[in-house]
Amino acid sequence: MDVPNDDWTSYVNPKTGEIVTVTDEDRQLVEDEDLDEASLPEWRRESLPSVRAALESDDFLALPDKFEIHEWAIMERFANGQVREARRDELLDAIHGAGAFRSFRSAVRRLRIEEEWFSFRQSAFERIAIGWLEAHGVSFR
Repeated sequence: MDVPNDDWTSYVNPKTGEIVTVTDEDRQLVEDEDLDEASLPEWRRESLPSVRAALESDDFLALPDKFEIHEWAIMERFANGQVREARRDELLDAIHGAGAFRSFRSAVRRLRIEEEWFSFRQSAFERIAIGWLEAHGVSFR
């Protein structure tokens, strides 16, 4: 969940816990009605049943994507939660403009608050995951 990407989607089977990551290329292969599976490399042939199951069965749910996770908002909450005004301002400045994620990581390193940031980020991801699981009626305890 902490590496959402435009090029793939991960799915989970709540009954088994199996996670299947489906790339855009995987999706195209499954949708190709003229696909000659025999011409595919063995590893690709072996992965297609899982990909098909993730895309075509009701047993799988798509995990939250980057828009649902919205890491920029997590960085903003972290920055706004800083007690020291100078630190808060530096972090808020870092997340605006081009290269916001890189600038934020640099500011966190420069301020020597990496451990605090990673702990905050992990907690935010856990809250998102718990909310997602509850919203989908998936038992997790």
